[in-house]
Order: sequence, then C-alpha cells, then structure tokens
Amino acid sequence: MNLTLLFLCFFVLLSLSIPISITLVSTTAIYLFFIAKTPLTSLIQQLFNGLDNFVLLGVPFFILAGNIMAEGAISERLVNVMKLFVGRFTGGLAMASIMACIFFAAISGSSPATVIAIGSIMMPALIKEGYDERFSIGLLTSSGSLGILIPPSIPMILYALVMNISVAEIFMAGFLPGLFIGLCLMTYSFIMAKKYGWYSKTRYTFKEGIKIMKDGLWAMFLPILVLGGIYGGVFTPTEAAAVSVVYALFVELFVYKELKINKLLNICRDSAILSGCLLFILSCAMTFIWLLTVEQLPQKLAEIIISHVESKWVFLLGINLALLLIGALMDIVTAVIVISPVLVDTLTRYDINFVHFGIIMIINIECGFLTPPFGLNLFVSMAIIRKTLVEVAKAILPFIALFIGCLLTITYLPKISLLLPELLLKR
Repeated sequence: MNLTLLFLCFFVLLSLSIPISITLVSTTAIYLFFIAKTPLTSLIQQLFNGLDNFVLLGVPFFILAGNIMAEGAISERLVNVMKLFVGRFTGGLAMASIMACIFFAAISGSSPATVIAIGSIMMPALIKEGYDERFSIGLLTSSGSLGILIPPSIPMILYALVMNISVAEIFMAGFLPGLFIGLCLMTYSFIMAKKYGWYSKTRYTFKEGIKIMKDGLWAMFLPILVLGGIYGGVFTPTEAAAVSVVYALFVELFVYKELKINKLLNICRDSAILSGCLLFILSCAMTFIWLLTVEQLPQKLAEIIISHVESKWVFLLGINLALLLIGALMDIVTAVIVISPVLVDTLTRYDINFVHFGIIMIINIECGFLTPPFGLNLFVSMAIIRKTLVEVAKAILPFIALFIGCLLTITYLPKISLLLPELLLKR
C-alpha cells in the first residue's frame, strides 16, 4: 500500500509537467514526512550523500572539454582528416561524417556536443555536395548520439556510479557496440549513396593530404591520450577528464589558435550550468533510489517479474520496449539512473551481467535522444539547420529503425559488449 502511494505521488507530479528532479525529491519528501514519519533532515543528508563520490568529478570536466572543442577548431581538423581518408568513395562524405562523430565522441563524451561540433560542419557540406537534405539531417543527428556510447561517456559514468561497477570496465564495453553501430550507419550510407549517386567531387593532392594529416594529428591524439592513459593505468577516468580539459585548452589556444580567450568565460558558464543541472538531477535520483532500497522495492520487484517471466531474453525485450516508450515521454537519462538500481535483484536472479545491461541502457539513451517529441539531439539539429521539429523527426525515422535493430542485436549477443572487458581484464 505504501509503495502504491509512493508511485501514485510520483506519476501525479510527473503528469503536472513538474521537472523530473523536483518530482523525485518531492516524492521522497512527501513519503518520508507523511508515511514514514521520518524527519526531513534525512532527506538533506541523502541529497549530499548522493554526490559524495570521487567519480563524479569527471562529469563537469568532460562537459567542459566537450564545450571547448565544440567551440574551437579540433572538430574541423577531425572532419578534414576523415574526408581525406574516405571522402573520395561513394558515400564517402557521409562515412567521413560518421567517423568524425566516432572520433569526437571519444574525446567529448557528450552526444549534444558531438552533434553541434560535427553536425554544424557536415550537414551543410553534405547538402552542398548533393546529398539529400533529409538524409543529411538524419545521419548527423543520429551519428552524434554515438557520443554517449564511445567512451569516455558521461551517462556511462553515472550508470557505473549507481550500479557500483568499474567505470573503466563499462568504458571498455562501449567500444565494440559503438563501432558496430557506426559500421551499420556506414553500410546504410553506402547503400543510399550507391542508389542515388552521391559522392564527393573534392580531391586532394599529396601535398594537401600531408598538410591535413599534420594539422589533424593534435586532434587525433587526444582520444589516444585519454583512453590510453585510463587503460594503461596512468590515471583514473576522473583524472583523464581533467587531462582532456588541459589538453583541449592547450591545443585550441596555442596550437590552432582559433579559440579566443574572451569566449572561455561563456564556455565555462555554460559548462557550469549544465554540470549543475545534471548533478542536481543525479542527487535527487540517488535520494529516490535510497528510499526505494529502504522499502525493499528491488527484491519485491524481482519476485514479481520472475514469477511472471521465466526467460531473461523476454525480460530484456520488455525492458527495451519500456525504455523506448519512456524515452519518447521524459528525460531518458534520469529514467535509466532511477530504473537500473531498482532492477539489481532481478538482473542477479536472471544472471544478466551488469556491464552488458549498462550498454543496453546506454543504447536506449541514444534512442531517447533521437525520439520525438523530446529527443535532445532533435532540438540541437533544429538550431543548426533551421528546420522545424516535424521536419527533423521525419528525417530521423529510418535511423531510429536502424538503431533499434542494432539495440536488439547487441541485447541478444552479449559478447559484443563483453569481449573487450573479458580480454583486457583476463577473466
């Protein structure tokens, strides 16, 4: 009965369009005060405890690094290198866009930052080279979502925190799924380009190629520095985030020299606002999770699910369908943060690896970023290309179908996610 009242309160507040963070903390406060008869000082303590973790220091650093690179010249240098390698092939410019998104994702850890940095350059370039406008918008909007699957990734850090698993391990697990989805996007781009005769007319001389490679080395070295440092044991993921900020600043200010000092204040301000919003949501979510744990909801939920669903594969299908629906209606990142810990007991009983489940959750977040009417990447693309939400949503539909196909493949082939962690950690 108490849990019924808890969720009734939650959904009523949510239906009134109250922000998810306020909904979470208000529901917790109402339950503690009126039902549990607990002093609200415990709520304040839990709000602080939710952020008392060294891992979270990496979040504002990765956000700041992504914003610095989105504003500077690193993204443009990456695009030029990718165009040099594959731009001359059929559909090459589209493939270069995808590869640039993958590389930038391995630097910034942010999906919107990837869409802004690469999409603002490549959407107009694709359309100018004769690619269909709707295809170009859909491709860059969807490819940008790889920013949260290719490590480092802010949602991965948050998932690792709430599920108490290694950040480095889930970073490793994101590589192959990210490359798999990137390959699927490239294959689709090649098929469409072959069908409609899309190819780039730009050709580079040997001298131009050398210059592009020389200019792009600084940009391409950053993911090697950050990820190599993490997996080589040189620094932790949190320290890697700080290193990425220092390196990005050095390259943009002293190597490329295209980022002006007067822009840094705005970059820092925007990063601080986004970090504050994200960490406040996390704090409220962690407090709500604490309440559910105290009320033993994970154990009760596990018993209900297992009594009705025998197969773990049917359970995973149901979770995917539920998250795809949730992603169309509310903030999917918060939903994943709240839902994942509640399912801990269920995952254990079904013998589902927490890291594999994390990758499933991250791909669902990707789909949530693309799903109208609230997909964040849709709004970013609207600002870049000056189109309406309906136009961007129509452009993204084939790519959502492609992502769902990739999601199901990765869900039912756990080895795609777990191969690298098993090899590198020698389990």
